[in-house]
Amino acid sequence: MLDSDTRRKIDTLRDILVGKIPNPQTQVEQITTGLIYKFMDDMDQESIEMGGKGSFFVGDYEKYAWKNLLDPKLSGVDKVNLYSQAIEDMYLNSSAPQLFRDIFKNAFLPFKDPSTLNMFLKEINEFHYSHSEKLGDAFEYLISIMGSQGDAGQFRTPRHIIDFIVEIIDPQKNETILDPACGTAGFLISSYKHILKTNTDKKLGDQLSAEDKKKVGENVTGYDISPEMIRLSLVNMYLHGFSTPKIDEYDTLSSEDKWNEYFDVILANPPFFSPKGGIQPHNRFGVKSKRAEVLFTSYMLEHLKPNGRAGIIVPEGIIFKKDKAYKELRKQLVETALVGVISLPAGVFQPYSGVKTSILILDKELSKESDSIFFADVKNDGFDLGAQRNPINENDLPEILETIKKNEFDKKVNFKQIKVSDIKEGNLTEHLVTQIVSQNDFPFYSLKDVASVGAGNSAPQDQNLFEKGKHPFIRTSDVSNINFGEIETSRDFLNEKGIEGLKLFPAGSILLPKSGASTLKNYRVMLLKDAYVVSHLSVIKADEKKLLDKFLLYILKNVDAIDYVTDPSYPSLNLETISSIIIPLPPLEVQQEIVDELEGYQKIIDGCKQVVENYKPTIDIDPSWEMIELGSIISINNGQTLTSFDEDGDIAAIKVSDMNLDQNETYITVSNKKVLTSRFKESHIVKIDSILFPKRGKAIGTNKKRLTKIPCIIDNNCMGITVTDQQRLLPEYLFNFMTGFDLNNISKSAGIDLINNPDIQSVIIPLPSTKTQKEIVQKIEEERKVIEGNKKLVEIYTQKIQDRINKVWGED
Repeated sequence: MLDSDTRRKIDTLRDILVGKIPNPQTQVEQITTGLIYKFMDDMDQESIEMGGKGSFFVGDYEKYAWKNLLDPKLSGVDKVNLYSQAIEDMYLNSSAPQLFRDIFKNAFLPFKDPSTLNMFLKEINEFHYSHSEKLGDAFEYLISIMGSQGDAGQFRTPRHIIDFIVEIIDPQKNETILDPACGTAGFLISSYKHILKTNTDKKLGDQLSAEDKKKVGENVTGYDISPEMIRLSLVNMYLHGFSTPKIDEYDTLSSEDKWNEYFDVILANPPFFSPKGGIQPHNRFGVKSKRAEVLFTSYMLEHLKPNGRAGIIVPEGIIFKKDKAYKELRKQLVETALVGVISLPAGVFQPYSGVKTSILILDKELSKESDSIFFADVKNDGFDLGAQRNPINENDLPEILETIKKNEFDKKVNFKQIKVSDIKEGNLTEHLVTQIVSQNDFPFYSLKDVASVGAGNSAPQDQNLFEKGKHPFIRTSDVSNINFGEIETSRDFLNEKGIEGLKLFPAGSILLPKSGASTLKNYRVMLLKDAYVVSHLSVIKADEKKLLDKFLLYILKNVDAIDYVTDPSYPSLNLETISSIIIPLPPLEVQQEIVDELEGYQKIIDGCKQVVENYKPTIDIDPSWEMIELGSIISINNGQTLTSFDEDGDIAAIKVSDMNLDQNETYITVSNKKVLTSRFKESHIVKIDSILFPKRGKAIGTNKKRLTKIPCIIDNNCMGITVTDQQRLLPEYLFNFMTGFDLNNISKSAGIDLINNPDIQSVIIPLPSTKTQKEIVQKIEEERKVIEGNKKLVEIYTQKIQDRINKVWGED
């Protein structure tokens, strides 16, 4: 159990880091790195005391031993450099077990403040472990902090829900087990504990031989797309008894490398989030979709062995959404594996998410023998449904578990059974919604019942018809420039001759691409004025007696074209298909309330975006300041030709595309691309605190500049400048000056967009005292905090809009 002292120490570590690292996930990663570092040194010292040898801090790595970090003779800057170099180089330590090398892969220190690091290391030093139990408790607490993120549909699954699912699926010692989106490995650890418990006589797991335990460890596999999550899961599994945990960095939905691997048991709570534009899956899935929950469920169904079992947490949209992909997935589930559905209360994932979920129970062998599917409704899971999730006496889970194991569904009021034959003849959605799933308050209708659906006009080919035109002619390119929102005008205008015989579409019409690549982009735009529209766009006009135009615009955000096209390689939607799209339909007065709420959120978003987009740091130059040529105080790195990258690379590789972030981003702290240092000279490495920017082509005009907090190799389309005398010029001050400097002013060399060394060297910069530079940097940092706050508000209210739309669809 986590004791109060350990909790206090972890909280203190977070308090130390929060000023430099506001993101809780990054805090957890840094604390994890520090704890494991100290734990490795503890193991070395214990081994030495017992007459053995160290395994970690030996040979070239002896200089990184913990005692050297705490040497009072070591200066603050030297301590930062030593610790930073240690965690970055540890994965190359051939003396360390592979597990620990994997844990430290891509590790780095995201700040360089000596006082912060000194406080951090002193607090880490307070952790003393002779074994991993207390470290495990500390780590479990750290993982609970991770749940506060909930980004990308990822949030920590409550342990009692994990254990409940594992108990139902009942993994055995000889079975292969997979979690294809394992996060911090909760399902895998619970499965291991379950196998130990079910093979116990007097002492936990005593009925398992050493060979059995080794085999169980080899049988348990996890995939995750995030290197940070993999690091956390490796630590978590090690602390729970896995000496060589198998967690692979793998994109389950986009990669085919592991497609031919199949498992006896699959357990998962996969991410529900689908990024903008949807997932980009390969073409081997049995269901065509870009929705994460559809693809993950399909993947797990397809990767069970012939007699395999699975327990999957899914958003309830899987159960009742009527889009083509959802219908096809449900059909496959019912026909091949689905034996039960357990509906969970909407607050199970509080305080991280209010999403309504269900558990799908799959059993391919039992499905062949059974003529029915059970439906269970969990009203209480032992905790209240508020943000704090306090324990309560009411708990349906034990009774539901017992009922499933004894197959006594007909004796329980919170269970229903439906004949598979009835479902096949009818619709799984209808049976589920009527039997057990909390229904949406609103009925669903086809678009054809509540709106007119038509196509635009063939584009006039005679350019004379556009001469001196006054009438907007909306093309797909006009819509794509907006993506979602309202459109008032166009690039092209028809004259009076040009509009002869063309259909004029009224304001309030919703435009959706219906042919070509734009179909899958899910552009949704509403006409603010009457306009002529090209035939590649479908035009939907709400019946004003049933449906508000603006409500329809918002509601169509949740309609993914990939679920309706028959061939994604040649995407198109015919009008009949569009007319058949099902949407929820509240009463008009409720529609108006929803629109008013969403418009209020949108106003906040628009205001915050204005602040973010118009902000640029400015420096009020005092005429008394010294003015110097930049070339006198910097060195220049012109980059290397980067045509390939290395999976086992040990240094970040930065291209211009890596700087295509929000214009107010400041630092480069991580890169998905790596190269081997051995391929380059030492002079090719860009040092920490260098300023990077594009030096060639149109990218110069983007004025993207970044301050790198990691050593890196840059592409030859970039330029890096490094301050050579930081006693006179602070890198942060130069960065802020450069942020306000327009690179276009120096980018014309022989008529082309290019910045040569003399161009940047001849830039004149003001050079106040370092004290004044620090004051300027501090002032701009405070301004940036305000900008970050506005960006966070944009994220929050964008999500509020999406959550409200989801709720109308019944997905909350």
